[in-house]
Amino acid sequence: MPQKQKILARGAEAILIHQGTHLLKRRVQKRYRHPALDAQLRTRRTKLESRILEKASNLVAVPKVLHVREHEIEMEFIPGKVLSEALDSLTPKVQEEVAKNLGADVARLHSSNIIHGDLTTSNLICTFFGKESAPRKLNKIFFIDFGLGFHSERIEDRAVDLHLLREALKSKHFRIAEKFFASFAKEYTKSYKRGKEVLARMHEVESRGRYKEKGML
Repeated sequence: MPQKQKILARGAEAILIHQGTHLLKRRVQKRYRHPALDAQLRTRRTKLESRILEKASNLVAVPKVLHVREHEIEMEFIPGKVLSEALDSLTPKVQEEVAKNLGADVARLHSSNIIHGDLTTSNLICTFFGKESAPRKLNKIFFIDFGLGFHSERIEDRAVDLHLLREALKSKHFRIAEKFFASFAKEYTKSYKRGKEVLARMHEVESRGRYKEKGML
């Protein structure tokens, strides 16, 4: 008997479908593109994301890739808490634990030239020890959605990853944003030899953004 499917999310690029213990990420057709070009781009992007997931799996926790089809990745479903929904309710001790572990994990990705491309608290799933209503200790942080991921040796690309995370923290978790990012950055620079250089570039990226907002660029 086929397992029941449930659509979890519909994005501009893909549909996420929960099916038992599996998750299907199906890239959607873009009507404004030529059909042949659209199919080619979706196939290429699907293959690239699956390769990044496979490489990242040797460094950090990610959903295991089970099957790759032309425009679809079938992977394991992670039954945890999306960090954007859980972070504010965690105790300060667990928040710091998450920040430090995340800093070390991102350092591992960047050390291997993997750029997430959309590093926000909405693309991280955490599992914890203890009751769901009162997590006591962090178990794992899973990185999800490498749909915008790529390989790069550029400091700028790493800086943008960190900038996106910081912006997400300030937007969704403003009460703890500075403290959380400080703990993250401390662990990141300790774990990645070019970490201080990346953080310095991140501040440059933020400055350029502020100038653009004021119409000075």
